[in-house]
Parts: sequence; C-alpha cells; structure tokens
Amino acid sequence: MRTRSSTSWLWQWPSEVFPPRRRFGVGDIPDLTGSVAIVTGGNTGIGKVTCKYLLLANARVYLASRNPQKAATALADLQHTTGKADVHFLPLDLADLGSVRRAAEDFQRKEKQLHLLFNNAGAMLVPMDEVTGQGYDLQFGTNVLGPAYFTMLLLPTLLETAKHVPRGSVRVVSTSSLVHTLAGWPGINYDTLLDGPARRKRLGRWAAYAQSKWAVVVFAKELARRYGEQGVVSSSLNPGIIRTELLRHSPFFRAILNWSMFDPDPEGALTQLYAGTSPETAGAHGEYFIPLARLGVSRPDTYDEEAGRRLWEWVERVTEDVEL
Repeated sequence: MRTRSSTSWLWQWPSEVFPPRRRFGVGDIPDLTGSVAIVTGGNTGIGKVTCKYLLLANARVYLASRNPQKAATALADLQHTTGKADVHFLPLDLADLGSVRRAAEDFQRKEKQLHLLFNNAGAMLVPMDEVTGQGYDLQFGTNVLGPAYFTMLLLPTLLETAKHVPRGSVRVVSTSSLVHTLAGWPGINYDTLLDGPARRKRLGRWAAYAQSKWAVVVFAKELARRYGEQGVVSSSLNPGIIRTELLRHSPFFRAILNWSMFDPDPEGALTQLYAGTSPETAGAHGEYFIPLARLGVSRPDTYDEEAGRRLWEWVERVTEDVEL
C-alpha cells in the first residue's frame, strides 16, 4: 500500500472528473480460463459490462442480483452478446443480511474456488426513510455492510483458492466514488447507521452516501492488511462519472453532470476490470484506483489503521447472529 500525501488527493480531483486518454483497454484483459468470478449488481450498468468482458475472457461468472426477472434478462443478453454460456444467477439482496448469508452459502455449495469478487452493486441518494431489512441506513447497508459481510463469508473460499493459484490471482475489488472525499470527519458517524432519532436528525442523502463510500475504501484497505499476505489482493476504486441507473434518485444531479459523463461500455467498467484482472495490479494491496484505469490515492484518513479495525469489528459484531 502506497504512502499517501496530505494534499495529492485534492490535486487528483480534476483528472478524476476529466480523465486522460486510457492506456488499458478491454483487449488487455488476460485469458481468465479456469477463473470463477462474482459480480454484485451484475444485471445492469457497469456491473453488467464487467460480466460481459469477464465472459469474453473465458471466466465463469456469477451475476449477483436481488431481482430475478432483471437478472434473467441480463443473463440472456450476455449469453447472446458474448456467445458464452458460463454465466449464472446468484440471488443476493445486499440490504438483507439473511439474503447475503444465503447467497454466500449457495455459491459455496456450487463452487470450491473463487478468484474474483467484484463488490460492484450500490445505492445512491435513496430517500432517507428507506432502511435495510435489519433497520440500517439503506445506503450504508447496501454499499458497505452487505458487501463486507458477503466478503467475510466468502473469505474461506478466497483463501483456499489463493493457496493453489499464482500470487495475485485472487482479488476483491470494491467500487467506491470520488464522493468518498466529501465524507464528514471522522468518516463514519456510527450513531447514524441504525435507524433512529440520531440518524434522522443528523444524516441527509448526500452525507449518507459520502460516508458509505468512505467506508468502502476503509474496508478494502483493512481487508488488504488482514489477508494480503495470504494471497487476497483487495483494492477499491472510483469508476468515474457514468451514465447508469445509480443516479435515478437524483435527476437534477444527473442533468448537471450529463455533459461530463461517459458510457458504461467499456469506459465505465475499465477501472474495476483493470484492478481485477491486469497483471500490473496483481500486487495492488489496499490501493485505490481512479478513472480510467489509473492508480490514485484516497482521502488521507482512509489509510488510518484504527478506522479500519473499528469498521471491521463493527461489521463482525452486527452480523454475528444473522439468521437465514
């Protein structure tokens, strides 16, 4: 993990919004024959595009989604577009911890290996009266708690896979955002995560989104600290400003940014495909990538080890008694 600068993340902003010409393209993805991948939110947007190029590189892909109908449509389209049949639906609702546990167990009954986990699915600017199945803020539950729990449940499979493949072949890629830099200090206000008076008084849609994306980066770095030496490469990224369904709850913001957006295919998925597949990123433990397919730096406090430890232990604590 690189040493961060106290100011370099600020100077990085303009190039994240207006990235230079890309050097990595989908043609640079190596052959992934024998690799097994999970892409959460793979039925739409950059998740679906990620599935497409993983399939074209000969990976076996599990498309994780909470909507069976949308997943079925996406599967049919991916099979038609790529000419590949090795793509499978994995039911997963990240806003319900019981569903997260069922999805992990379902996958582990079917597969003994997992090489690539793309924690891609997310929620953005949803109404503040919406909460998860366990009563947590919906953005934090979907963007952080659900994916973190899913990753923890899959760790035995990831670690076992890492024992039998070349180093750097097992990766967890977590999708964050440039907005993580706008989170308040100290990053996460834990009093606002469970629904109640404190959450409703102190948290707005933008603050909830920013703190969730800050936490995504922190969790990815903590995963790298704990399991990097055992062969699990964990990184996070800002995919860029992309035309996706993620902005459906903020048409005004979407209209403002429309002139600077780029399409999901292929640009929107390039940065996470780079983090997840390129030989150049095989040792990118705890790194943060920026568009398009470049190594960057995250906000300085995301590197704080105490922040990582606290978030990890919080996830462990609130998920220890999850029922199916």
